[in-house]
Amino acid sequence: MKIETIAIHAGNHIDETSKAVIQPIVMSTTFERNHEGGYDSGYSYSRAANPNRTALENVLAKLENGAEAAAFSSGNAAGMSVFQALEPGTHIICPDDMYHGLRNQLKMLFAGILEFDFIDVNDADVVKAHIKPNTGVIWIETPSNPLLKITDIKQAVTIAAKHNLKVVCDNTFATPLCQQPLALGADIVMHSTTKYFGGHSDLMGGALITREKNELWEKIRNVQTMGGAIPSPTDCYFLTRSIKTLPYRMRGHVHNAQLLAEYLENHPRVEKVMFPGLQSHPQYAIAKAQMTGFGAVLSFCLKGGEEEAKKVVNAVKIFAQATSLGGVESLIEHRASIEGPDTKTPFNLLRVSVGLEHIDDLIADLQQAMA
Repeated sequence: MKIETIAIHAGNHIDETSKAVIQPIVMSTTFERNHEGGYDSGYSYSRAANPNRTALENVLAKLENGAEAAAFSSGNAAGMSVFQALEPGTHIICPDDMYHGLRNQLKMLFAGILEFDFIDVNDADVVKAHIKPNTGVIWIETPSNPLLKITDIKQAVTIAAKHNLKVVCDNTFATPLCQQPLALGADIVMHSTTKYFGGHSDLMGGALITREKNELWEKIRNVQTMGGAIPSPTDCYFLTRSIKTLPYRMRGHVHNAQLLAEYLENHPRVEKVMFPGLQSHPQYAIAKAQMTGFGAVLSFCLKGGEEEAKKVVNAVKIFAQATSLGGVESLIEHRASIEGPDTKTPFNLLRVSVGLEHIDDLIADLQQAMA
C-alpha cells in the first residue's frame, strides 16, 4: 500500500462486537482470564498492552517500514528507554547540537552510568576518532534541532557497521513522509509523536520503530512494559486518528516552509536562514539525496542580535510565541532562552514551526514584525 493508505488503515480495526468502522477506545486496565488462567484476547493488563496502543504501534511501524514499534508517553520517554536499555558503561556518540531535552537527560540522569561525547557527527573522521571499545550507539538527529543540520545517514550507518554499533535516528523533524532512516540502514528511529503525528498541539507521545527485532529491541520493550511510560488509550486513539491526515498535512507544511524560507533568505534584516530546502544550506546535496521533502521547521538569525530577535517574536500577530512544532498553527520562539546556559544556539536565532495557514498571511505577519 502507498503511505496515504497505510496512514488511514494500518491503525484501524473494525470492532467485532458492534462492527463499528472506527476502532473504539478501550479504557479497561485489566482483561478477563479464561478457565486455564490464560488470556484469550491476548491482553492481560493495560501497562503491557492495550488494543488502542497495538493499533497505534502497528501504523507507526508500517509508516517507517519497520518490524515493530513501541509507543511511549513522550518523545523524551522514548529516547530515555534506549538509554535505559543499554548496558552500564556503554559509550554513545551524540551530535554536538543534540536536542537539549535528551542531551540534558544524558548529562543529568545518566552521568556515571553511561559515557557520551557530543561531537560533529557529520564529520566522518571525527566520528571514527571517538569510537571506543565500549561504544555501542551512534545517535543522529536529522534535521537537527534547532540548527537544521543534516546528517548523512548512510555514512553514519557505514561507520557503525564496521564497528558493530547501532544507529538510532531522531526523525521527528522529517517524519516518514520526508525521510525513512530505516530504509537507509539505521537500526532504530525515534519520534516525538507530540509533533507532526499528533499535529494539533493537544496530545503528547513518543515512539521508537526498529528495523529488526533483536536483543536491544527486546530490552527496550522490557523498559516500556516494566517502566510503564506509556500513552493512555485515549491518547493512542487520538494519535491514530491524527495520523490518518498526516500525509496531506505534511505536504502543506513542507510547501509553506519552502516559500517562507525563500522569503526570509532575501529579507534585508535576516542574517542567515537554516533550512535544508535552500541551496545555500551547507548539506543541501545530502538532504536532497536522502529526503523526499525538506520538513517544515526553519531557523533564521536576525541582524541586530538577541534584542532584535526578541522584538520580532513579541511583534507577531498570527504566529504564536511558543515552544513545540508540528501543529497546524505556526509557532515562533527565541530558542536559546529555553535551552539553558550551555546552549549551542545563537542568541539572535528564531526557530519557526511553519503551520498550515495561508502562506501570504504568514509572510505578511513576519514582514510587519520585522518592519
